[in-house]
Amino acid sequence: MALVKMSDLISKVDASYAIGAFNVSDMEMAMGAIRAAEELHAPLLLQIAEGRLRYSPLELLAPVMLAAARKCKMPTAVHLDHGATMETIGLALELGFTSVMFDGSKYPLEENIARTKEVVKLARRYGADVEGEIGHVGGAEGDMESADVLVTSVEEAVCFAEKTGIDAMAVAIGTAHGNYREQPKLRIDRLQEIHAAVKTPLVLHGGTGLTEADFKTCLLNGIDKINIATASYDASAAKIKKVHEEKPSASYFDFSEAIVEGTYANVKRHMQIFGLSGKA
Repeated sequence: MALVKMSDLISKVDASYAIGAFNVSDMEMAMGAIRAAEELHAPLLLQIAEGRLRYSPLELLAPVMLAAARKCKMPTAVHLDHGATMETIGLALELGFTSVMFDGSKYPLEENIARTKEVVKLARRYGADVEGEIGHVGGAEGDMESADVLVTSVEEAVCFAEKTGIDAMAVAIGTAHGNYREQPKLRIDRLQEIHAAVKTPLVLHGGTGLTEADFKTCLLNGIDKINIATASYDASAAKIKKVHEEKPSASYFDFSEAIVEGTYANVKRHMQIFGLSGKA
C-alpha cells in the first residue's frame, strides 16, 4: 500500500470512527503497529514527537517509519507530532514525512497564527499536511515542559482555523499528556461548540488513560484523530518486565519481540475502541 497523507485518512472519517495516531520510537514499535493495522484491516498513522528525539534521532528513525509505512498493506501516514522548531519540522519534511504538527499553543494567539502559517507555507512545498494546536493540552509530551490545561475557546478556534489554513486542529477539552493522576473532566460541550463552528478536522491529544466511553463520546462529537503515545510505551515496558520475570536468561531478541508484542496489543485495543476495524 502506498504511503498516504494525514488528510487522506481523516477526510474519510465519520461519527462512527476516528483515526488512531500512534507514537513509535523504534523499529519494533512500528512493526507492532503494522501488525495490528493489517490484522484489523485498519488505516494507520505513525508518528514521533519532537520531545522524544533525544532518544530516537529523526535522521535514524524517519527512514524506519517511512519504510514501515510503505511495507504496511494498509494505508499509512507518517507524521511529526508536537513539532516545536522549524529546524525539526523542516528536517521531517525533507526526510519524507507526509504531515507535521506545529505546536504553538504556548504563544499568544496572533503569534501562534503567524508561526503556524509559516509552517503551512513550508509544508505545502513538500505537498505535506499540517496540524496546529489552539488552547493547551495539559501534562508533558516527551521532554517538553509540563503545562496546565487551557481549554480552547470557540472564537479562537474559528480564528485560528481560518487564518492558518491548517489541515487538522488539536483542541484542548480537558485531556492531558502522559498518565493521569485523576480522572479528567472532559468538556464535551466545548467540543460540540467547536465542531459546529469549524470545518477543520479536530484532533484529541492526551488519549492515554481515557475510558472507552470517553473515546467514543469524543469521536461521536467531532474528533477525527486521536493520539496515543504513553499507553504504547507503558505496554512495551510492561511486556519487557514480564519477559524478564518469567525468563531471567532472556536474550536481546526476546526483549525486542516483547516491544513488538506490547505495542501490537495496545494499538489493536485502541483501534478497536476507535471503530477502525475494516475501515482501510
